[in-house]
Amino acid sequence: MSVGLGTDKDTGVAVVTLDRPARLNAIDLETVRDLKDTWRQLRFDDDVRAVVLTGSGQRAFSTGLDRDAVVPQPGSPFMQDDPLLTVGPKANDLWKPVVAAVEGMACGGAFYLLGECEFIVAGADAVFFDPHTAYGMVSAYESVLLAQRMPYGEAARLMLMGTAERISARRAHEVGFVSELTDTGAALSAAVACATVIAGYPPAGVQGTVRALWSAKEAARTMGFAQAPHLISLGNLPSEEQTRLFTTRSAARPRVR
Repeated sequence: MSVGLGTDKDTGVAVVTLDRPARLNAIDLETVRDLKDTWRQLRFDDDVRAVVLTGSGQRAFSTGLDRDAVVPQPGSPFMQDDPLLTVGPKANDLWKPVVAAVEGMACGGAFYLLGECEFIVAGADAVFFDPHTAYGMVSAYESVLLAQRMPYGEAARLMLMGTAERISARRAHEVGFVSELTDTGAALSAAVACATVIAGYPPAGVQGTVRALWSAKEAARTMGFAQAPHLISLGNLPSEEQTRLFTTRSAARPRVR
């Protein structure tokens, strides 16, 4: 299993862990299946009233889609398949609150998951960036999700600066993307503490509130997602050119702000 699940029946909190530390918790097709199965399992577990999502190890929460994952695509720009589109809790109709605990890197496809969490707790050494444009790719779904979670200018800078710049946990906290900043290594315990408080409340009220919060931005998200496959098809460089850009990428250390 590439996804770990631990549940504390006393507190009603489940901890979901991306468990591929050797690959910086990158998401391959097996992880996609495991995440979908995990969210669906949690839907039917009434003992679980709140969830924490984290990554194994201290180097990364997740670096997004594993570049070794092979995803066959149809030729039509209107039928592009995105394997990460259904990895999040909301995409699987889980309306229990999910708190993310981020240590290390969170980039690219990791935002599919972070974008569907209620809020994010980050260790001081966490960094956020999106490499898509640097490798000739459109950041579509990530942009739709993040533009609803931080000021437009901050989202635009994050998406467009590619690999040249990373947003620190401190800056992410300043702009509201991260709700709580902790010492390095303390994000998980802080996220569990938050989830434990929420799990102590009557679940129907909590889950209804989660659904209401999501509904407040669902129309804009749905419209953006409807356009994303076409934008990706028009904007992405051929896969071989993306690979060349990736393998010849600069070794210069990105600026962290």
